Amino acid sequence: MTLLPVLPSAAGACCSPVTGGVLEDEQAEALARTFKALGDPNRVKLLSIIAAADDQEACVCDLTEPVGLTQPTVSHHMKLLVDAGLVAREQRGRWAYFSIVPGALDALAGALTSRP
Repeated sequence: MTLLPVLPSAAGACCSPVTGGVLEDEQAEALARTFKALGDPNRVKLLSIIAAADDQEACVCDLTEPVGLTQPTVSHHMKLLVDAGLVAREQRGRWAYFSIVPGALDALAGALTSRP
């Protein structure tokens, strides 16, 4: 599996938190894209399933039943989470495996944390 670095434009990894001053347009747009990806309860649940897994990894085949959605629908939701920089995708044979991008959730949380 190849891990990609968290880029400044992804997952809210901006220079200052929302509460630390006025964000630049680019920073606000990047944060909004990431939060939009989390604007669907199914995607939040999928992210939580992956985060709760022993190795913080899940096969798409194991994600359909817990959310009660078809595999194509789950794959669509996972693509949006990948595009938002929250989840990494690795193809293993015919199955896709997903894992949390290291630091992505911390960066997103940090964007909302007050700093003196």
